[in-house]
Amino acid sequence: MQESKQRNGWLTAFLILMIVANTGTILVYLFSGDSIRAASPGMPAWATPVLIAIALFNLACAVALFKWKRWGFWGLCASGAVTFLVNLMIGVGFMTAAIGLIGVAVLYGVLQIGRDSQGWAQLD
Repeated sequence: MQESKQRNGWLTAFLILMIVANTGTILVYLFSGDSIRAASPGMPAWATPVLIAIALFNLACAVALFKWKRWGFWGLCASGAVTFLVNLMIGVGFMTAAIGLIGVAVLYGVLQIGRDSQGWAQLD
C-alpha cells in the first residue's frame, strides 16, 4: 500500500497564499480593470486580459501543486517568465518586473524544506 504524502507547513502556507493572491488578482482585474487602466494611461488595452489569463493559469498551477503535480511547478516557472516579459512590455521597470521572479525561487525553496515532508520528492 502506498504511503500517504505529507506536505510541510511552509509549502501549505505558500500554496494557500498563491491561491488567494491569484484569485484576488483575477477579481481586481475583472472588477477594477477600468480604474487600473485610468491610473496607468500608458498600459495597453491587451494587458488586462493577458494578466487575467496569467493569473488564471497561476491559479491552476497552484492547485496542481496542491494535488502533487510536478507540472504545476514548471507551469509557474513559465508563467513567471511570461509575466516578466509582459511587465517589461507594458512599461514596468526591469527591477520591479524581476521582483515577480522571486516567487518562483521561494516556491522552489519551500518545495525543498523537510526530510519526510519534502514537497519536491513527493511530486508526481
